[in-house]
Amino acid sequence: MGDTSKAVLITGCSTGIGRATAERLAAKGHTVYATARQLDSIADLEQRGCKTLALDVTDEESMRAAVAAVEESEGAVGALVNNAGYSQSGAVESLGLDAIRTQFETNVFGLVRMCQLVLPGMRRQGFGRIVNVSSIGGKLTFPGGGAYHGTKHAVEALSDALRFEVKGFGVDVVVIEPGLIKTEFATAATTALNEGAADEGPYSAFNHAVGAATVGAYEGPAAMLGGGPEKVAKAIEKAITSRRPKIRYRVTPSAHIVLRQRALFTDRMWDAFVGTQFPRPRA
Repeated sequence: MGDTSKAVLITGCSTGIGRATAERLAAKGHTVYATARQLDSIADLEQRGCKTLALDVTDEESMRAAVAAVEESEGAVGALVNNAGYSQSGAVESLGLDAIRTQFETNVFGLVRMCQLVLPGMRRQGFGRIVNVSSIGGKLTFPGGGAYHGTKHAVEALSDALRFEVKGFGVDVVVIEPGLIKTEFATAATTALNEGAADEGPYSAFNHAVGAATVGAYEGPAAMLGGGPEKVAKAIEKAITSRRPKIRYRVTPSAHIVLRQRALFTDRMWDAFVGTQFPRPRA
């Protein structure tokens, strides 16, 4: 067996967590392959020491080509950071099914396929790290976020199964659970509301309230319990470099506080709590 590859492949590097992670790891001397759908959105990362590749996690050929490029240069992907993903808000009935499918394609199916593509190389060299960026939204659910929460609950379950299945091959699977992160996330989360989910109808007032609550969480007093994407990047670095990484890394005070609160509540208590934060749709 030749040298073990420690090269890091990161999805979704155009903004936010992915970009911060690529910059941090490259600055620490890691071989980093930063990816995004549009190469021009990450061209500047080459000056930060990253190698860049086009990668669309909803396109099979794009995913295959990116992994093949890393394997040709490095022998294998040493660490995969599945970061690509986005949120949308709106009552489940008011969301278009195509929009929900697209979100699952990006947040879930793309993540699974990337794991499948890098694992043969990781198994061959007897080492690998798969870091899946989930969310505290994979452990609890807020009204108006059903589609997004559904994808993150799926990431949690898939990661738990995968962790057991690949450990014997020398591959560790780690889940990152950020709380409130100050990026462009709030804008993305309310996009669906601006594109139809908030139209007049039985959920109109509710959807508008969800949009306002989402923006308020990122811009109001609650933001003090959040953090910037560099905090998540630091946790990802630990997940990749630790000899024995944690199974889960929760990032920001908001993540710890909200998840402890949810663990203490029954389902009815949680419903009552979120009822103080969101108007209940009704006839």
